Amino acid sequence: MIGILVVNLGTPDAPTAPAVRRYLREFLSDARVVELPRILWWPILNGPILLFRPARSARNYASIWLPDGSPLMVYSQRQCDALQAHWDQQCPGQVRVKLAMRYGKPSLAQGLAVLRDAGCRKLFVVPLYPQYAAATTASIFDAVGKELRQWREIPEIRMIRDWYEHPAYIHALADSIRAWWREHGQAERLLISFHGLPESGVAKGDPYRSQCEKTTALLVKELALSDDQWIQTFQSRFGAAKWLQPYTDKTLVELAHSGVSRIDIVCPGFSADCVETLQEIALEGKETFLQAGGQELRYIPALNDTPLWVTAFSQILEPHWRHWDSREILPFSRSQAKIG
Repeated sequence: MIGILVVNLGTPDAPTAPAVRRYLREFLSDARVVELPRILWWPILNGPILLFRPARSARNYASIWLPDGSPLMVYSQRQCDALQAHWDQQCPGQVRVKLAMRYGKPSLAQGLAVLRDAGCRKLFVVPLYPQYAAATTASIFDAVGKELRQWREIPEIRMIRDWYEHPAYIHALADSIRAWWREHGQAERLLISFHGLPESGVAKGDPYRSQCEKTTALLVKELALSDDQWIQTFQSRFGAAKWLQPYTDKTLVELAHSGVSRIDIVCPGFSADCVETLQEIALEGKETFLQAGGQELRYIPALNDTPLWVTAFSQILEPHWRHWDSREILPFSRSQAKIG
C-alpha cells in the first residue's frame, strides 16, 4: 500500500493567545522560515514577538474561526477525505491518505506513524503549496528526513515539488473564477495575490517569484484577460526586511486612489482558505480598500475541497504513484513492452 502524506503549513489549536504563542514559537523557530543567525533571532523571537504578537494574531484567528475549527485545518482535512474517497472508488486498497501539519497538530511524526502502522512501505509526500519556496516545501523535506532518521526501517519515498503550471491546476483556478463571475459579476480588476517572501530568498536562488509569475501568466491567458484587467501582488510581509513587490495592501490603496471602484481578489498560492486569505484579504484588505475610497472588494474563495479541485488534484498527483513499482527500475525488456 502507498501512503500519501498531505502536508499543510499548520494552525493554532484554538483562537487564543496561548495557542497562537505555541504555534508561532514552533513556526518562527524554523531556520528555513527565518534565515537570521540564531544568536540574533532568539532574543527577538522570545522577546517582543512572542510577548505581543499572539494576542493580536488570536483576534485575527477568532474573526474567521469555523464551528469545526481553524479553516485551514477544516478544508485541508476535507481535501484529504475527498481524495481518499475518490481513490477508494477508483483503486480500492491501493492508497492511504493522511493529513499532517508542518507546525502544530497533527504533526508530521504523527502522520508518518499512522501510515507506517497501516502497512505503507511506499511514502508519497505532498506539500500543499503549488509554488516552491525553501521556507515551505524544503522545510517539509527537512522535517520528514529528520523524523525518518529515527526509524529502523524506512519506506521508499517520493515528494512532489510543485504544480504551479500544471494544466489541471490552472484550469481549476480559472473555472472557479469564471463560476464566481457568473454568479456575482466581474469587477473592474482581478487582483492576484500570492504570499510574500523576503527578496533575499530570491536573491539566494529561490524560484518562488518566477513560479508565481508563471502561474499568473497562465491564469490570465486562460481567462483571456487584457493587461488592464489584472494585477499581481504579494501579501503577508513580516518584519523590516524588503519583501517581494508590489505589496497587496499598498496596491489596494493605489487602485482606490486611481478611481478603481470594484476589485475581485484571488489567492492562487493557497490550496485551502486560512487566516491569510479570510482575515488578511477578505476582511482587512476590504477595509483598506474601502477606507481608501474603493466601493467593493470581493474575495474569491480558495479551491478548498470543491469537487472541481479534488478531481484536478487527483490528476496532478496520480502520475507520481499510479505505477510505482519495481518494474520502473528494471532494464527495458519485451515483458515491459507489453505492460499497459
